[in-house]
Amino acid sequence: MSAGAAPVARAAPSGKVRLVVSDIDGTLVTRDKRLTPGVLAAARSLRAAGVRLCLVSSRAPRGMEMFLDPLAIDTPRAGLNGGLIVMPDGTIVSRLSLDPDAVRQSVEILQAHHIDPWLFIGRDWLVTDPAGPYVARERQVVQTDPVVVPDFDAHTHHVGKIMGASSDYPLLARMESEIGALLAGRASVHRSSDYYLDITHSRANKGYAALELARLMNVDIGEVACIGDMYNDVPMLDEAGVAIAMGNAPDGVKAHAHFVTDGNEQDGWAHAMERYVLPRV
Repeated sequence: MSAGAAPVARAAPSGKVRLVVSDIDGTLVTRDKRLTPGVLAAARSLRAAGVRLCLVSSRAPRGMEMFLDPLAIDTPRAGLNGGLIVMPDGTIVSRLSLDPDAVRQSVEILQAHHIDPWLFIGRDWLVTDPAGPYVARERQVVQTDPVVVPDFDAHTHHVGKIMGASSDYPLLARMESEIGALLAGRASVHRSSDYYLDITHSRANKGYAALELARLMNVDIGEVACIGDMYNDVPMLDEAGVAIAMGNAPDGVKAHAHFVTDGNEQDGWAHAMERYVLPRV
């Protein structure tokens, strides 16, 4: 789908926007996790126009903190795909945890397929292999060190998210479908990137996050613009009054958007604010 195109099945986009709910990785930042001058300028334009900005991510809330000051964000944020929503001061206002049986089943399936599972409990990120695939990369990205445990047997309660990490992209796509079917009604299963599979509480998805953030900001969801790039962003794109997919998003994600902007390496987020949000203020 070309930039600016809208799928036939979508209702018309809202004519008014008061709040933007934005994904981070692959959307707000570049591949090397930078906020470009264009993004910072667009965020200032939103503030000047009275449009608030909330962040939502598969990251834990602590892994989002480095973006708050540069973007002058003083709004609630949603981490773990909506499994943990916190106020600007870090106070938790919503926590959704996986059932322990779902945790055990997920870990067993991931390990059986040689996919490295990580568990997120509160502010802690648990791994069994600190040298496993993508651990070093994730440590650098979220600026957080993992807690290394011998196994997950004693850590099945209060789990906000399980992440499966693998360089076998087709396998993760298959696991998204198979684990999603196995845990239907008990968990939300979506890829947050080609190499990460997120498993959260059945209600903990970015659609739930967008609705909760809108409620906390006293804004109708019909006046919310949501922007993202991956399959875990689809639930919030489906809720949004204005749904925007990044140019680097897969076609399956773009199909859920009113508009498609440029890629995250071409200042797509900034262009989306200029083209599709600010004219609706």
